[in-house]
Amino acid sequence: MRAAIYRGAGDITVEEVPKPEIEEPTDAIVRVTHTAVCGSDLWFYRGQRDREENSRVGHEPMGIVEEVGEDVRSVEPGDRVFAPFVVSCGECEFCRKGLHTSCRNGDSWSGDNGGAQGEYVRSPHADGTLVRVPDRHADDEETLQPLLPLTDVMGTGHHAAVSAGVEAGDTCVVVGDGAVGLCAVLAAGRLGAERIVAMGHHEDRLELAESFGATETISARGEEAIDSARELTYGGSNHVLECVGAASSMETAIEVCRPGGTIGYVGVPLGVEEEGMNLHSMFGANISLRGGVAPVRAYAEELMADVLQGTLDPSPIFTKTVGMDGVPDGYRAMDDREAIKVLVKPQE
Repeated sequence: MRAAIYRGAGDITVEEVPKPEIEEPTDAIVRVTHTAVCGSDLWFYRGQRDREENSRVGHEPMGIVEEVGEDVRSVEPGDRVFAPFVVSCGECEFCRKGLHTSCRNGDSWSGDNGGAQGEYVRSPHADGTLVRVPDRHADDEETLQPLLPLTDVMGTGHHAAVSAGVEAGDTCVVVGDGAVGLCAVLAAGRLGAERIVAMGHHEDRLELAESFGATETISARGEEAIDSARELTYGGSNHVLECVGAASSMETAIEVCRPGGTIGYVGVPLGVEEEGMNLHSMFGANISLRGGVAPVRAYAEELMADVLQGTLDPSPIFTKTVGMDGVPDGYRAMDDREAIKVLVKPQE
């Protein structure tokens, strides 16, 4: 099969690799029909985060089950499925409490599992990981594309909103206009937020945020952005959704959070360790910090129900579509800010 391979900073290739096979009775093999390039993939692509060279990449698979192990009960060959960005067993202590990303038996999609930016993946713990799409929607492209973000960015944006405590009638601030931040705008609106202030640096993305339900947008940096957010929220918001992960964005989140408020953070941290966090400001203002890597498997069925009934559609975040051979260009387009998120169709 063909799969995307990380050769080094700025170098993604598409190569022939061994197709994964059933190894355990709880495995399933999935033929990938839809996947994506993630903003977090850009960290290793830019050389800002370590990754083993010559490793397979990708973590947002959707496809058709081709084969299952003898102990798999929830899916069968021919089923349409999608999967979160991590493998989880669904049975351990942490899966049972909805923290699938802390699964004691967890795994990734890289290595021998195939890499989700490829033509096939092996899903360990298929019953705990794979989410089955109802048959009546299994081949409806207008439904499948809105479902694909549930593998990562839509569930992650939702985790930010839940962690920040967003409820009906609230005002919240979303820091970041990437795919996760845009999905966080959708999630906040879904939870009933009355005012959603979206902060970013790209006018086209902020226009999309408005179409997703942002009531106000801020296109600025540094103190100018912070002052604007404070002015709009009369001194700060009780609910701030941090969706970038950079030290500067975390500092912005702290500065725009109202005393006694909560920051829901889901951006993969980069540079925070070196630059530190302003814990003194958080301590003095009694600001709470909740969140982390999003357990998107815990939210999958809930969000899928809204997609299937037509009340949730994050698919406009896909602004470029490529086949398998186009994956390297997809990385380049996202790195150059020419695309918000790239949809990959490996079988085309």
